Amino acid sequence: MNATSVDEEFNPSVHVYEPHKVGLPPLRPYFKALWERREFAAEMSRTGIRAANTNTFFGQVWLVLNPLMLAGVYYILVEIISGGGKGDGSARFAHMCGGLFAFYYFSGAMTTAASSVVGGGKLLMNMSFPRMLLPLSALRTAFFRFLPTLIVYAAIHLLMRQPLHWAMLLAPSFLVLLTIFAAGMGMIFAAIQVYFRDTTSFLPYFVRIWLYLSPVLWFAEDAPERFRRFIVYNPLYSLIGGWTDLLVRGTIPDPEMWIGGVLWAAAAALVGALFFMSREREFVVRL
Repeated sequence: MNATSVDEEFNPSVHVYEPHKVGLPPLRPYFKALWERREFAAEMSRTGIRAANTNTFFGQVWLVLNPLMLAGVYYILVEIISGGGKGDGSARFAHMCGGLFAFYYFSGAMTTAASSVVGGGKLLMNMSFPRMLLPLSALRTAFFRFLPTLIVYAAIHLLMRQPLHWAMLLAPSFLVLLTIFAAGMGMIFAAIQVYFRDTTSFLPYFVRIWLYLSPVLWFAEDAPERFRRFIVYNPLYSLIGGWTDLLVRGTIPDPEMWIGGVLWAAAAALVGALFFMSREREFVVRL
């Protein structure tokens, strides 16, 4: 057999990665595959939880201790250094704890989802699956890391002698909206980080500024007068403001809070999902 015939018979399998035209995949098969592989995302989440020692005693203690210590620091800053604020000090501390627990759940879900695609580079190159599973898996991890803080907040609520009211049962509705919003923001930043790796350095500062502009260290109605016209455009104003009104105070938020929370959550989820899906087929090339 001559060299020419040998070359013609030798046909190795070659993978060629090249940029894909931006566009949405077929949506029905995509979401069907996403649902069928939900256990894959759950297992990735469980692996991440075990890797972070969340299942250990000290791992769970630190999940609660970190935002609790921050609440104490911020309370000292507001109550002592700044001369205090409006209302009862115990109510303010309970509000800070409830707000910080929710905010750190949101920020943890968003930041881990943002790095999920870049961090899963080898997985993307060797397996075929809907890439949206990666930020959704990160969201699941953040949720299970958040659950122990609810037990701690219940104890704080009772120790601070805050009222118990039936309206507190509606608080999970804002938690659901916050989760949907975090999923959408996580998908947006996950796609952006593939193209701009410096997002990793920028995101912590963005999150910290967002904390100060949100009703976590202050009650929603105590927003500075000069910023009150613009504060409603902060999505967390509605989402965390409604959460703390129900959970801490046991009062029904204004209709604007409900409407704003639903609109921000729906918009983030829709924009995040469409943006992520339109870009995910060229992630491997960019990684």
